[in-house]
Amino acid sequence: MDAVRVALLREVLAGTEWPGAARRFAGALRSSVVPHRGGLLLVGTEAYEPWHLAAHLVDEAAWSGLPELAPTLVRHRVRPDAPAHLAVGLGRLEAAGRGATLLMVAPERPDAGLLQRVHDARRAGATVLSLDGGDRELRGLAHEALTVAEEAGVDLDTVQHLVSAAAGENSLPSPRGSRRFRDRLSDLADRLTAPPPARW
Repeated sequence: MDAVRVALLREVLAGTEWPGAARRFAGALRSSVVPHRGGLLLVGTEAYEPWHLAAHLVDEAAWSGLPELAPTLVRHRVRPDAPAHLAVGLGRLEAAGRGATLLMVAPERPDAGLLQRVHDARRAGATVLSLDGGDRELRGLAHEALTVAEEAGVDLDTVQHLVSAAAGENSLPSPRGSRRFRDRLSDLADRLTAPPPARW
């Protein structure tokens, strides 16, 4: 979804909790991803694969200059002829530990095996975030969760658009713990082109 459509979506949802909630969740996601450590792992349920969110995060990573936002999509079923970026199976979660961030997208309750893998990753030191439909056990495993219940007035796909767009915005904290050079340069340019203060 391009910036114009995201802006229109935010305008439609103005006055609701969703633009702010998505920004807060995106900030937690962005600050949890440690460059050159464990990376960002994105996994859905057996019935729901978040490939659309994966594609948007790849775009945001490129546009924002934050390559660590590009996720590894972890899949329940991998075809033998799948290209490398679509050939990462659930076994990858077993290697997730300190420095890794696991983003779980679950419109419905994940199966017990997947929940156990997420639990094991958390115990090994991974940061767990969830975009979910309200499953209490998954929320209990997550360090940060954003729940989109059936009665929320929006759907999970819409919220994923808001989250992915917000994750790449310069207004969010940098995962490196300091502002990026491009942001500081932009501020300097603003100060240099601003009119001089009024003299009293």
